[in-house]
Amino acid sequence: MAGPLTGIRIVEMDGLGPVPFAALFLADLGADIVRIARRAERGGDVIGDAGGTLMNRGRPVVTLDLRREEDREAALALIARADALIEGFRPGVMERLGLSPETCLTRNPRLVYGRMTGWGQDGPLSARAGHDITYLALTGALGAMGDRDRPPTPPLNLVADFGGGAMLLVAGLLAALLEAARSGRGQVIDAAMTDGAALLMGMAYAFRNAGRWSDARGDNLLDGGAPYYACYACADGRHVAVGALEPQFFAQLVAGLGLDPADFDQAGRASWPAMREAFARAFAARPRDEWIAIFQGTDACVAPVLAMEEAPRHPHNAARGTFLPTSEGPVPAPAPRFSRTPAARGAAPEVIDAATALSRWSMRHDATKA
Repeated sequence: MAGPLTGIRIVEMDGLGPVPFAALFLADLGADIVRIARRAERGGDVIGDAGGTLMNRGRPVVTLDLRREEDREAALALIARADALIEGFRPGVMERLGLSPETCLTRNPRLVYGRMTGWGQDGPLSARAGHDITYLALTGALGAMGDRDRPPTPPLNLVADFGGGAMLLVAGLLAALLEAARSGRGQVIDAAMTDGAALLMGMAYAFRNAGRWSDARGDNLLDGGAPYYACYACADGRHVAVGALEPQFFAQLVAGLGLDPADFDQAGRASWPAMREAFARAFAARPRDEWIAIFQGTDACVAPVLAMEEAPRHPHNAARGTFLPTSEGPVPAPAPRFSRTPAARGAAPEVIDAATALSRWSMRHDATKA
């Protein structure tokens, strides 16, 4: 059974980070994607150059030198048959390559043209380089992360690159494809990682505007400031994560720790330091997995902080197939789950030419309409 995006054809311009991840996500959902990569001039590996074979799976790659007119025309021929295009270059690069939105939409008026950048297509920083950490810095997100007495802690590259970047691009692309199906007209999507990261901070800004959030790190309900929403070291040096926000969950946490509930006022911030000290002392008395066994079957919201090596073996992840085994090690499975048109993990990428890509698209399109 094919995924829910079967029949949707997308051209992906080779890039780093968020664009390959967005393409990977869409390909797992059934989209027929062709990745256009720069023709290797010094023996480079176009299969794995940007993101590796695991990030580039599920999409064949066509190598082109877009400075050559015939290769640019080959790219435009693919774009003319596509439902969408995604690219992650700095503003102006696609224009210099002769593949501007105006050029592409002239060839294909229904095209959804997705542009992914860090700073956006305009603004004082639009032409500047950056990475996840720099985009986060300007949104207030990075400043809210980490311990009070240390510099902010980067959350890997999950928040700007993938959450506020790739997933924002995917949402915009799907919305524009739905609109194009009604109107018959495409449009350009300006997906900026700074915009997306700021959007993800919406609840924190709402709390702050209501006087319920401090700019000081480690001083708030969800940033590790609350002792019942934090991580603790155990006797074996491993950690547990505690998220007992609701009073009934907090009561189960205190009971499981063997503490007297009369000693703690969850609603009173003045009691947080003493509460944290008591929780830390209790957790430090037993190994992590012993605590997990104690809280097994409760709603205390206590979980083991797993290393990447451990996570695929956790019983819940194993039961759901959250990770899939591969020759290169376990990898996350496609998500979300669909009842009728399930997503599927794509095969390793292959190098094909533009004519082959067009021919495959035509055959699959005919098969889909049949």
